[in-house]
Amino acid sequence: MEAIAALIAQAGVDGRRLRTVLALLGDGRWWTLADLVRESATSRRTVEALLREVGLERSGDRFRLREPLIGLAGAAVAPADPVAHLLPGHAELVARMEELVAKAPRGRQALDHVAATADTVVRRALLLDARFWLEGARLLCVGDHDLTSLATALLHPGVEVTVVDIDERILAYIAGQADRLGLNVRTRWADLRLGLPASVQSWADLAITDPPYTPEGIGLFAARAVEGLRDRERGRILLAYGASERTPALALKVQHALSQLNLVNEAIYPDFNRYFGAEAIGSAADLYILRPTTKTWPAVAARVDGFGAAIYTHGPQSVESTGVPVPAPAATGQAPEVLVGEWPRDLLAKTPRARLTTWLAKPYASDPGRVAIAVPAGLEAALPRLLLATRARQVQVTLAGPPKDLPADLLSPVYGLTVDGSTVHAVRLPPPATDEGRILRRILDNAHGKLANTWREALIKVRGELTKKQARAVVTAVAPWADDVTVLELPAHRLQELPAAVRSSLSAPDAAGSPG
Repeated sequence: MEAIAALIAQAGVDGRRLRTVLALLGDGRWWTLADLVRESATSRRTVEALLREVGLERSGDRFRLREPLIGLAGAAVAPADPVAHLLPGHAELVARMEELVAKAPRGRQALDHVAATADTVVRRALLLDARFWLEGARLLCVGDHDLTSLATALLHPGVEVTVVDIDERILAYIAGQADRLGLNVRTRWADLRLGLPASVQSWADLAITDPPYTPEGIGLFAARAVEGLRDRERGRILLAYGASERTPALALKVQHALSQLNLVNEAIYPDFNRYFGAEAIGSAADLYILRPTTKTWPAVAARVDGFGAAIYTHGPQSVESTGVPVPAPAATGQAPEVLVGEWPRDLLAKTPRARLTTWLAKPYASDPGRVAIAVPAGLEAALPRLLLATRARQVQVTLAGPPKDLPADLLSPVYGLTVDGSTVHAVRLPPPATDEGRILRRILDNAHGKLANTWREALIKVRGELTKKQARAVVTAVAPWADDVTVLELPAHRLQELPAAVRSSLSAPDAAGSPG
């Protein structure tokens, strides 16, 4: 009892956390450590320190108090939650989200994925609906491993949702569930370190993100969310971030990163988000509501390219990673005409250079025949887009290590690929002879342009009898996901569907559109 009292006294005004843990332990239920951490929103270290001093009755990995601790436990009261009173009226939605979350792809540690609970994503949707007018609004999910997009669209079908993510599995899963449930949710591929997809720039009224919990990750994801807002006066960003009660200095660094973007904190709801995992921060995170100011956009423009590639807490993309030196281009008998990415300064000093972000953002000014691209560790997922972004005859891509999952099938209509260690050689294939092949090739060759527009023009050229309106209607009928998107933004599952959709467009009836 004395040791427990000492721990509580040492915690000072934050001692309510420990009293809450004791109250939960004393309510007669059996607990696992993970459940106790998440329910109390207290770090694993703090909970373990308390458990060492109390008498516990154990059954496997579960435990409870052997006897009540009179006078030490407090009421198990959570911080004020603005929408908790609404949750009981949405039990069916919570149950549906539990099913969707359970079937979703597992998280990737290298991307700092930790799954939020189903009631967390429902409460996010409830807060959006209670705080803002969602009918006709646009919501941008900057990363969505938690499936907040689906919860929001299920709660309020009148909102238009777009998900931007680097994880192809998540994009395919969300798109599949949205199609099955008839939800207005679009998906876009992006590595946010290389830019925000063109189709969602200045697109949204609201943005929500649960980014990597590093100052670099928070700053980058918040900056991309700002770039996605079309309403510069009334737009808002909802951002999840959590730190252990033991490490307030980490939270200060994150809040400083947000302050440098000149974002106003309208509200911070403590421990609003709960997770399966992340026990170092109590399996919980606060929810910030941020409002841009007139000074936000200049700050974003000045800082967004300076966050670098190391934004995560694990793997080669972590803030602790030192990176991998990029070797010189392999000898091929002919020097590259353009160097893309970060190459040594003294290498081919007179050769024009382009940044990876610029290469993906717009077509290169000239038409080089040979290009060398350097892809640092952690950015390998951008490889197919970097290749599609160039029309060079020969492309050499130097990676930090041998490629593990080379997407040859996605690139086979355009390139023949060979691998030599950590180098990928891509040779552009001759134009195809079939109508289907010519349309597909024209689409992929114009990867920076709007897919539907390129497809429409190619279809008119092949079929002849179609007007622009009719051809566009055919494209929309066979590929409704193709509107207002570029090839570089398409998730891999849509790129895989593209050949079959092109084939269908060749025989689809033109009655879908009217002349003119």
